[in-house]
Amino acid sequence: MNSNPLMQPWAGAHGLPPFADLAPAHFQPAFDAALAEHRAEIDAVAAQPDAPSFANTLAAFDASGRGLTRLEHLFYTLAASATSPELQAVQRALAAPLAEHNSAVYMHQGLFARIEVLFEQREQLALSSEQRRLLERVHLDFLRAGARLAPEARSRYAAVMTRLAELNTRFAQNVLAAENGYQLRLTTEAELAGLPDFVRAAARQAAIDRGLGDDVHVITLSRSLIVPFLSFSARRDLREQAWRAWVGRGDGHAEDGGATDNREICREILQLRAEQARLHGHACYADYALEDTMARSQAAVMGLLERVWHPALAAQAREREAVQGAMAAAAATHGLQPWDWRFYAEQAKRARFELDEAEVKPYFALDRMVAAMFDCASRLFGLQFKPRPDITAYHADVRAYEVFNADGSLRGLFLQDNFARPTKRSGAWMNALRNQSRALGSTPVILNNNNFARGAAGEPTLLSFDDVRTLFHEFGHGLHGLLSSVEYERLAGTQVLRDFVELPSQLYEHWMAEPQVLKQFARHWQTDEPLPDALLAKLQAARQFGQGYETLRYTASAIVDMAAHALPTAPADVVAFERDTLAQWQLPHEVGLNHRLTHFQHLFSSAGYAAGYYVYLWAEVLDCDAFDAFVEAGDVFNAQVAARLRECILSAGNSVEPGEAFRRFRGRDPVVEPMLKDRGLLPA
Repeated sequence: MNSNPLMQPWAGAHGLPPFADLAPAHFQPAFDAALAEHRAEIDAVAAQPDAPSFANTLAAFDASGRGLTRLEHLFYTLAASATSPELQAVQRALAAPLAEHNSAVYMHQGLFARIEVLFEQREQLALSSEQRRLLERVHLDFLRAGARLAPEARSRYAAVMTRLAELNTRFAQNVLAAENGYQLRLTTEAELAGLPDFVRAAARQAAIDRGLGDDVHVITLSRSLIVPFLSFSARRDLREQAWRAWVGRGDGHAEDGGATDNREICREILQLRAEQARLHGHACYADYALEDTMARSQAAVMGLLERVWHPALAAQAREREAVQGAMAAAAATHGLQPWDWRFYAEQAKRARFELDEAEVKPYFALDRMVAAMFDCASRLFGLQFKPRPDITAYHADVRAYEVFNADGSLRGLFLQDNFARPTKRSGAWMNALRNQSRALGSTPVILNNNNFARGAAGEPTLLSFDDVRTLFHEFGHGLHGLLSSVEYERLAGTQVLRDFVELPSQLYEHWMAEPQVLKQFARHWQTDEPLPDALLAKLQAARQFGQGYETLRYTASAIVDMAAHALPTAPADVVAFERDTLAQWQLPHEVGLNHRLTHFQHLFSSAGYAAGYYVYLWAEVLDCDAFDAFVEAGDVFNAQVAARLRECILSAGNSVEPGEAFRRFRGRDPVVEPMLKDRGLLPA
């Protein structure tokens, strides 16, 4: 115990642990101690002789488990961003005990009885609005975890949740293994045909990072590498090979003897979630999941998805004509396949708008876009970001910044980890190493993870326009965590309803495309020339090209998610179910899905977005309408609108019901037309 750095005071800057001293073997004993400590705290709250009060029950519960919470934040950060076989083994071993502990806490009958008393008396307790919100949310947390079930049902429910935790862990580790197991090596000029310099540089660096030498190029399944490969490679055979590997993750076709096959894991997760819903009295998991969302019902979700589906189909049909025109111009005689779309769409965009991504990308160096991201936050919210190169984290890629308010007071710590590597899961995400809470005296420590393809040695990392959007998106989540200003940790930052959580992130994307931002920060990495007006005009003109294709890919994934979780029992074959669902909706063959079920981490690495992938579109309705408030003010950096956004949305966390929070900001409920307009899906 004395030699375990996790069980000593964390004396790093801002309370960070001694990352350099940590080893996977430290976590099991640290978790054993933290779990025992939390159980003792919960038992003490439940057993006290005084009558339940907000202070001795709700506030005490919110303050409990601090050692466990900080350990979980750290562990899951490392498991996602800097894993190893040893750490993965610990993760598998801990999945069941952590799930069992969570069930034991939220099914604790003594504690729940006290919370139930307070909930029944809530009208007479003279609570503040935030205290009332905490009581309502915690009470609902207990109900949704099964606290009111009969004893036999509680026992079964806990077993279901434990098994789900084990399966979620296996699913995520299989996806990472499938992604790391694939390398498309390019060793000749013929194999590199069509690839612009920035793709070659990134592929060469990927080979160096994997110890393959500097005389080979490697295409991995990192989105920042495979998407440009599919867009530019003139080798149709290699495009098909890469595409099949990308979409086939987890479906049993990897050449690893079935080690990363997620089909049966998906089926069992769906089966257990259906049972979970039945224990709560719901017909299917979608009904259970949507009960605690803004949408509330499958009908509301499907109504929104259908509203964009048909305009997107029409837009994609128009885009297909342009793609087929590019194929004809290239004298292509083959039919249009999914691995052809991005290649010929890029040529069609180049012909229609005279826009070449290879011409655009040199203006979007990562460091300059990070500066743009910070500058927008400074202009909107008065934040200042001070680099702290002396603060070391879990990997050399991580950059640390202290964040200060306009008056010079400390706001929190922001960490950014931007590059893809084999020890890091795919995608982009934000998480907190520590949430803000006035009651606990804690300032936030927020981490953004991206998976950009690193530039060649001595050269900057160049981003695509889509990469820049991702950068700003995750920082929108980061601002939601950094600007949190609530009393109680349970209500802090991004711990809001899941179809509200994407509002700050997607709203922040709007500033990355603002001409005044681009003119200041988008500068050629070699000449320092600002983005030319003519090139900016082309970017704006081409902004909606391809939105039909991208909207269908996203919406199809959301439809399959909802359809799978609307079943009363799991399908016998998840791949066949996915195929049949897409056929019913008549998804064009060449479009495909953003995520197939067998690698859909949003759904199966946890329950966070299960029956909830629709939330990006739901939040897009909110974010487009919210950004219109700045447009209507005549200034996208309008101080009054920014102050209202900060107060009503970003600082409020979950202390206010989200519909009410939006109304306080906008003065009314959201409308859908700005989103349809932004995607180019309104009728002409």
